[in-house]
Amino acid sequence: MKSVRAVLDYLVSGDVSYIFGIPAGSVNAFFDELYDTPSITPVIAKHEGAASYMAAAYAKYSGSLSVCIGSSGPGGTNLVTGAANAMREHLPVLFLTGAVPVDTVGLNASQELHADPLYQSVTKYSQRVDRAEDLLPEIHKAVEIALTGVPGPVHIAMPIDVQLSSAAPPALPKFPERVPLLPEDDQIQQVAEKLSGTTGFIFAGQGIRGAVEDVLELAETLDWPIITTPQAKGLIPDNHPLLKGIFGFAGHEEASAFIHSNAAETILVLGSSLGETATNNWNPHLAASRTLIQVDYDATVFNRKYPVDAAVHGDINVTVSSLITALNRLGHRQGPMVERTLRPQEITSEYNSQNVLLSLQKLLPENTRYTVDIGEFMAYVVHYMNVRSPDSFDINVHFGAMGSGIGSAMGAKLAEPERPVVSLTGDGCFFMHGMELLTAKEYNIPVLFVVMNNARLGMVHHGHTLQYKRAHERFGQEAVDITAVAAALGVPSASIHSLEDMNEQTLTEVLNHDGPAVLEVSLVDDNVPPMGDRVKFLSSFGK
Repeated sequence: MKSVRAVLDYLVSGDVSYIFGIPAGSVNAFFDELYDTPSITPVIAKHEGAASYMAAAYAKYSGSLSVCIGSSGPGGTNLVTGAANAMREHLPVLFLTGAVPVDTVGLNASQELHADPLYQSVTKYSQRVDRAEDLLPEIHKAVEIALTGVPGPVHIAMPIDVQLSSAAPPALPKFPERVPLLPEDDQIQQVAEKLSGTTGFIFAGQGIRGAVEDVLELAETLDWPIITTPQAKGLIPDNHPLLKGIFGFAGHEEASAFIHSNAAETILVLGSSLGETATNNWNPHLAASRTLIQVDYDATVFNRKYPVDAAVHGDINVTVSSLITALNRLGHRQGPMVERTLRPQEITSEYNSQNVLLSLQKLLPENTRYTVDIGEFMAYVVHYMNVRSPDSFDINVHFGAMGSGIGSAMGAKLAEPERPVVSLTGDGCFFMHGMELLTAKEYNIPVLFVVMNNARLGMVHHGHTLQYKRAHERFGQEAVDITAVAAALGVPSASIHSLEDMNEQTLTEVLNHDGPAVLEVSLVDDNVPPMGDRVKFLSSFGK
């Protein structure tokens, strides 16, 4: 048996359904075996970088291991950004790269690259396998590492001769399952007692995904306000009476005013690493004169920037549930809550980003999930768009890779086919990974790609204008008709040139088809995006 055959059999045993990537000589043996593996569909992207974002989003929303593959050399380097993105988001992705034959290493073979050291800083584990009998054991080890403790990406480099070499048919090891990280009982009791005798608020990051109901019950048991990070937008419903809003990049005044009021004695941090965008550039007021209790399954986040008074190492859902039980024993009970009525979102007649996005959301199904790319529109999404259904926004402020929202939309849709998915992207992002429209068409992935087309790098333009009082003319670019690009690819599209164009008829025209569609919004918005203190922070350097 070819060693690579055993790898495919192993992935089948783990219910892997998709492999994202691009075939090439150094991984052709792997792809050849896919002919005889009907349960796995290869999703052939147009660029490895886009494939890596698809794989990451699939891992996030399927709750399972995802697999991504690229060639030796440039295919492998194209995947590195996606691996770094998955590392930041703690997503279990198995990255496989081809490699030149073992006996040609060091001889300047075509596409030779020592990929394993490149991946070491952006994965939990990276290894090249030089013997056929070691390939399956190393794959199994990598998958186990990806799913154990803090989930994350792993990488295995497979020389082409190793893939093709015969090895004795191995016994397939049992596919790993993640074992929850349990907090210590004594510490749960101590923290519950601290929470019981103080006032405070909950600061929730994206790590609460999968534990939202428990977090809401904890907040209602303590009667504590909730403030979320930008990455956690979409996890707490806007109509919850305890929600104060978002703090950090493009956050809300109500949340900021509450934090600066110093009224709360304790901050309970759940699932946030307290990074730059989550804390408004590490604002000292967040934890000043407060007891800081932090809960996370990643112990490395404790005491990074803010001194922690109590660090609880464990999965959020298990830890929060245990805290609720301990608080109940101390006499605390979940109080009745009345959903607050959301203020109607005011949509004025001005043709600007805010009004376009609010009008779009009003026309789309309530359970739409938005994968939000990097650009000035992102600030408007974070600040203004309502959370109308659970887990409805995928915002990657942390790593901030332009174009990631395009592949992420496709991976999210494959993971949850019944949920409507919209990719909110910009022309700058589209020029990086817009050819994945063709991939979406080829695989009949029904995603609506909304392209905010302002013929410039909008975030860069506004950032420079605010920070340096000028913006280079080359931050702009030649205007391109995105609908014409879509037409060339055979993808239905429509173009918006005024607020009146954003209507039910226009959306019906593009959505009344199988597969993907494009909605181009031609708009140059010179209003300053609601970026919060981001520009002030950048301006502080060099003074």
